[in-house]
Amino acid sequence: MDPCPFARLIVESLALKLPTVSKPAGPGVHPTTTPCFCTIQLQDHPSSTQTAPLPLATPSSSDPSTTAAAAAASATPTETPSTVSAAPVVFSLDPAALQKFSGKPASLVVSVYAGRTGSTCGFSAGRLLGRLRVGVDLEAAPVRAMVMQSGWVSVGGGRSAARLHLVVRSEPDPRFVFQFGGEPECSPVVYQVQGKGGGHSGCLRQPVFSCRFSADRRRNTGSGSLPSNSSNNSTIKGWFSSFGSERNHLRREQRKGWTVTIHDLSGSPVAAASMVTPFVPSPGSDRVSRSNAGAWLILQPTGFSGSTPNWKPWGRLEAWRERGPVDALGYRFELVTDSGPTGGIPIAESSLSVRKGGQFCIAPGVIGDGISRSWPSVGGFVMGSIVEGEGKVSKPTVQVGAQHVSCMADVALFIALSAAVDLSMDACQLFSQKLRKELCQDHQEYSL
Repeated sequence: MDPCPFARLIVESLALKLPTVSKPAGPGVHPTTTPCFCTIQLQDHPSSTQTAPLPLATPSSSDPSTTAAAAAASATPTETPSTVSAAPVVFSLDPAALQKFSGKPASLVVSVYAGRTGSTCGFSAGRLLGRLRVGVDLEAAPVRAMVMQSGWVSVGGGRSAARLHLVVRSEPDPRFVFQFGGEPECSPVVYQVQGKGGGHSGCLRQPVFSCRFSADRRRNTGSGSLPSNSSNNSTIKGWFSSFGSERNHLRREQRKGWTVTIHDLSGSPVAAASMVTPFVPSPGSDRVSRSNAGAWLILQPTGFSGSTPNWKPWGRLEAWRERGPVDALGYRFELVTDSGPTGGIPIAESSLSVRKGGQFCIAPGVIGDGISRSWPSVGGFVMGSIVEGEGKVSKPTVQVGAQHVSCMADVALFIALSAAVDLSMDACQLFSQKLRKELCQDHQEYSL
């Protein structure tokens, strides 16, 4: 099982030193109180532009580059940046992007602004102080870690130019790539994608898992929905009873009993995603609200009683339909601990556009503090899954960081999680609309 070559380009330890002025800028105004920010763009990738705040340098604090891996240079004692530095800016480069830059020089374009982000009357609210280019070697990025820039750089011209501190480095980020052969509710085969294309044309696809979807709306809400081959497992029923609320709505439109079981090539179950709390509309509405969210348990087998697996909860996913100017699917994912339903470790919480879809992602910058206890080797990307918008054919592509995989059973949990996220887009569909027939056990469409 070979991973695909990915790389991360990281810009960190950002800070700005403004030129000294001999006179105050005005009553109550001083240069050190000016908000500043920068935009960072990977050359020839206009859509890659990211914005980051710029802390201002102070003469008494330490150099933030001391916390950056392999920082090769530091500021002078009189020009040290603030210890409160901006969060790193990370560019994730897939095999297609790396191939595009193969044999070509590449650079980062950093534009530094004084003022606040945003625009006023269609014009940028910030005043451009200057731009700089940093050359980056992307051809070697998937192979070894490198520091390409570390220290202070002048921004703009003249003796009074501002000075920017930054560290630019790259590190390999190999990932395993998988793709559902169909929509999760159609019980598809899941393929591993191998090769430098990372999911693009010309790659090899090898079947590694099969999915089995069921939608038993007749099950009682209190016990949740169990994989059918574990119906006698009293322990896991207790978990479901703890996680699920006693919602005894028996209305026909209730969305409950959905289960996706992941099997390996021998036919053995290796993971499952099963509804623990049904997706029902909030009183007086036709949507699943945040206060009334539906939930899934992600399950892993811990052994077998005869031919029946003993399931143990690994993670819990909640989903709901956001209100506001942007129609979105909100979600929250946590890891389940041995301490029970109230001891989960928050891992990811965000939203996806209902119309456009997006990416469910577990990675630095979007994870909770508890991830270091959950994935001790964390140092990069953990997992990402592409989710299509509502009503679109969805064959999720799933990426898993190679450092988080020791066997195929590890991958299966992420595959089950991605299926639950994808199905949540359907489960949170407005109840004034019809579900697809595949989502109902009797294959009968229904609506409110």
